[in-house]
Order: sequence, then structure tokens, then C-alpha cells
Amino acid sequence: MNQNHIPPTVHRTYGADDLSRAASFAGGFINFGDWHGIDLTAPTPEDRVRSQEQLYRRVLREFPEPREQLRLAEVGCGRGLGAALALREFRFAAVAGVDIHPDQIERARAVNARALATYPDRLAYTLGAADELPFPEGSLDGVYSVEAAQHFRELTSFADETARVLRPGGRLVVTTFFTSAGTSAGTSTGTSAGTSTARDVAERLSILLGSFADGLDVAHPIDGFTADLTKAGFTSVATESIGADVWPGLDRYLEDAVPSDHWSRNFLTAWRDGLLDYYVVTAERA
Repeated sequence: MNQNHIPPTVHRTYGADDLSRAASFAGGFINFGDWHGIDLTAPTPEDRVRSQEQLYRRVLREFPEPREQLRLAEVGCGRGLGAALALREFRFAAVAGVDIHPDQIERARAVNARALATYPDRLAYTLGAADELPFPEGSLDGVYSVEAAQHFRELTSFADETARVLRPGGRLVVTTFFTSAGTSAGTSTGTSAGTSTARDVAERLSILLGSFADGLDVAHPIDGFTADLTKAGFTSVATESIGADVWPGLDRYLEDAVPSDHWSRNFLTAWRDGLLDYYVVTAERA
């Protein structure tokens, strides 16, 4: 795989900068978290870790029983803690974490060395890209991705490649934030996106959020991704908005973790204004 394929901001953020060390994250996970049921009065770093683990559990519960028979891959596994959790708590037959960044794969193998030694034939971390997965055709029962797809330059190839590696009847579960041009997402208490075009929404996000301005994140419309999945041969494509369990809790944690004027505090504003929302997307390989 050509490492030049990694966008410069992604290469830096997950390489030398090691995003997991940022104040907005804790415990080595790198996601915004599912804060459902967590007391937001004074959230602690332990609560932050719990929120990130809960997001993984929300995704992994989408795979059917008996889970012990399922072979999965995680696309964009980062430091690999989610893949280890999947194997430990859900008892899948095998889980392979895939990441485009060699530094992340190196970290995943180091952080999860004990789990790799305990499950040498069931847990693995390997280089791969969303449009170049290192698996034979039809070899997987499931593919999932937790807060990584916003970094993919486009999603059509991801949909096609996932369809290639999944067996018929295999399941895809993706969770991250998407834009929703033409409709209002979240609980609009400010100016709604209304009939804004996808370009309008992307421009507004680049003003509000540094990760969109510098190209780390890409403004992918949710309806565009579901259309890509259908074209790639998926059926039963469904989306669930979980923004109410993500954005308020994240922002409350950031209130104590970053300066009040830090751009990351604008994620809540972007959600309230209908520019983006957080989704769980599920689909079945025909």
C-alpha cells in the first residue's frame, strides 16, 4: 500500500502528533463517545473512557448472535483498543484491526501486546486502507468502523471495497458524524441548515471547526453514503441519529478539558444548527 495515499493532515495527526494524547480524549481511545447514562455534572477522565467504550459497544451490538461464529474487521482501528474490546467482551471468532497509518498499527500492537499473546489466532492489527482492505473476497462476516469514515477522502470506494470482502449476508456497521444537506439534523435551536447545499454546509463547517478547515475531516452527506452502499450491493441500509447521546456529553467534558474558545467547542453548535449529526449506519451484503 502506497503511504503517499495518506492525506498530510491525517499523516501528521495520527503520526507525530498522536491524537490520542489530546485533552479531549482519554485512555487511548479516539472517539467522541456515547454519553448515554453518564452523569454530566462533573465528568471525569474515567467517564470519558467509559463513553468511548460505550460507543464501541453500541456498534458491536449490531452484529447478530451467535457472535462466536463471526469474523470481523475494524476499518480505522487506531490504537486498537476497540478491536481488543470486541474480542474480549463479545467473543467474536476473530477481529482484525486495520489502519492506514503505520504508526497506529505499531501502537496498537504495543498497547495490546497481552491480548495478542492471549489470542494469537483471533486478534490482529494490519496495514490497510478503506479502499484497499487486506482480505480475500467474501472472507468476512462483518466490517465495522468507529469514527474513522470522516477522514476518508470519498466513501464510494469504501462501500465497494467493503462489499467485496464481506460474504453474502455479511453486515456493515459504521458510526461517525455526517452532514445532512437539505435537512436539519439534531435539535436545531439556532439557524437550521434548511435548504443549504452540501457545499454551503461544508463551507460553514470549515469556518466553525478546525478539523474541517485543515482537511482532517471531510463533510460527507449521510444520504450520499447510503446511496453508495445501495449501489455497491447492500440492502437493508438504515441510519440512526445518536447525536443527542454524543454532542452534549462531549461538549460538557470539553468545558473542563480545553480552553473555552477552542474550536472543538463548536461541534455542539454545528449539531444544533443542523450542519452535522452523529449516526450509526447499518447495511447487509446482498
